[in-house]
Amino acid sequence: MSDLISVIIPAYNSEETLGSCLASIFRQTYSNLEIILIDDGSTDNTPQICDTLAKEMSFVKVIHLAKNGGPSNARNIGLSNASGKYISFIDSDDEILPTYFETLVE
Repeated sequence: MSDLISVIIPAYNSEETLGSCLASIFRQTYSNLEIILIDDGSTDNTPQICDTLAKEMSFVKVIHLAKNGGPSNARNIGLSNASGKYISFIDSDDEILPTYFETLVE
C-alpha cells in the first residue's frame, strides 16, 4: 500500500472556491489521502460544505474553530491532527493538477 498523505486545507469564508479546490483533490491519480478541513471561524456556508463532505467521505476530517485565527494557526491545528507520512498544505482557493500528489511522493 502507498504511504498516506495528509492534506491540510484551512478554509475561511471559502464557499465560492472550496468546491473546485476539493474537486481537484478528488481527481488525483494518488488516492491514499486524508483530507483535513479546518473551518477557521467562517461566517458563510463553509462549515456546512465541510460537514457534508465529511459525512459522505470517510477520509475527510473537519475541525471547526470558533473564531478566525488565520491560516498559520489553522495549519498548525491540522498538523496536530494529521496521521500521514507526508503533509501537504493546500489553500481553499487552489486547484491542483491530477498528478500533484503522485509527483510529490515520487
